[in-house]
Amino acid sequence: MIKFVRYSIQESPPQWGIMNNDGNITDIEGDIYTQYKVMPNVIDISLVRILPPTEPSKIICVGLNYSDHTKEMKSEKPDEPVIFLKPPSAVIGHNDEIIYPEMASRVDYEAELAIVMKNTVKDISEEEVDMHILGYTCLNDVTARDLQKKDGQWTRAKSFDTFAPFGPYIVRDINPDKQDVKLYLNGALMQDSNTSKFIFKTKKLVSFISKIMTLNRGDVISTGTPAGVGPMKRGDKVEVEIGEIGRLVNFVR
Repeated sequence: MIKFVRYSIQESPPQWGIMNNDGNITDIEGDIYTQYKVMPNVIDISLVRILPPTEPSKIICVGLNYSDHTKEMKSEKPDEPVIFLKPPSAVIGHNDEIIYPEMASRVDYEAELAIVMKNTVKDISEEEVDMHILGYTCLNDVTARDLQKKDGQWTRAKSFDTFAPFGPYIVRDINPDKQDVKLYLNGALMQDSNTSKFIFKTKKLVSFISKIMTLNRGDVISTGTPAGVGPMKRGDKVEVEIGEIGRLVNFVR
């Protein structure tokens, strides 16, 4: 299983690599979307900053995709996927800080598995989905819960800068519909579920969304969160851990 990582060293341009079992990075040359070559040099992880895995044109999020979360939010189980957008300006990466907005009084974590698109596509069938997926990563769908309730819709609550941490790796060749999803707040386990409990599976989600909007290379589809969402406060450490992918770590400021 390959874990792709996007990183920079000091002020150098972003570079792709492969995360090794020893925690260091093997450099690669080329484009992971099309063709790349593994290089002989190994980069010491202590020298790099891990960047968000892509620069998406949009982040499409799925709400209410676990039955236990629909109960938690006192909502009906949807007949079709419920989707909303986060702007690219919300993106941050591994070890970056989530900024607590002054206008919010409750900011929640939401651990999610995210899909990264390999190709630009429109109107694809479920049978075509796999060939157009680059891989999978972790995402925290940070939400200003009080503003979500106040507004009656989700745009403001979901769209603050820093409200879309994702990473640290993109992993291929896993079953996205059978991954443990966990969230730790200051080391305490707060969410603990599995994507086998999805209401709508990943192929369904990608196909459904592609019939609404063009999906561009590097775009992210976040597949929804299980029960156990809750508030964070300034100074907290929040970690999203997904089965075969790894752990995304962020801090609240």
